[in-house]
Amino acid sequence: MSANIHAKIQNCEFPNVKRIFLTLAILASCLLILAVVFGLNVGDAKSLDKATQSRISTHMLIGLAALTFATLVHAISLTYFMGTGRWLEETSNAYSLGDSWYKESQRIKYGTLPGMTLCIGLLIATGALGAVADPATPLSLDGVWGLSGRQFHFFGAILTAIVNVLTNVAQFAAISKHSGVVDSVLEEVRRIREERGLPT
Repeated sequence: MSANIHAKIQNCEFPNVKRIFLTLAILASCLLILAVVFGLNVGDAKSLDKATQSRISTHMLIGLAALTFATLVHAISLTYFMGTGRWLEETSNAYSLGDSWYKESQRIKYGTLPGMTLCIGLLIATGALGAVADPATPLSLDGVWGLSGRQFHFFGAILTAIVNVLTNVAQFAAISKHSGVVDSVLEEVRRIREERGLPT
């Protein structure tokens, strides 16, 4: 066993990933809902009134923050799965544990990817629809399927918020299940080290 693997296992302290992810996912969802609420209170986007323009600017800034933060939460989830997956692979090889835990880790990780990809696509599309809904934009969706550009943006934002919440719930469940896999590997490594008279 390499010294690098030994050091990783000996100093292995996985933070409470479930709590961290849940906190970040709730914040992202709140930001998305806040962006929708501010968007509903914009009023007539064609008005040159300073108060209206200020509300539009606030909505845009909150929307961009929500888009960025929600994408960051998905990226953190993916990074967790990639990092722990690599750790599981190395640990399984170092302690000859077989590949069952690693395969389970891969199955859980790849199960979350379609939802993440869909969410990121919807977040980008909602931002784009918001830009098209701006009266100053030369492009317009007004009249397509009998809807206005603002309605496309609104329905896109609602769909995005709902899908994002559902995906976050699925990611939280996957992280919880994956944490169980990691804990099982840690327990097995401790058992092996105790049998060999190594420090645990």
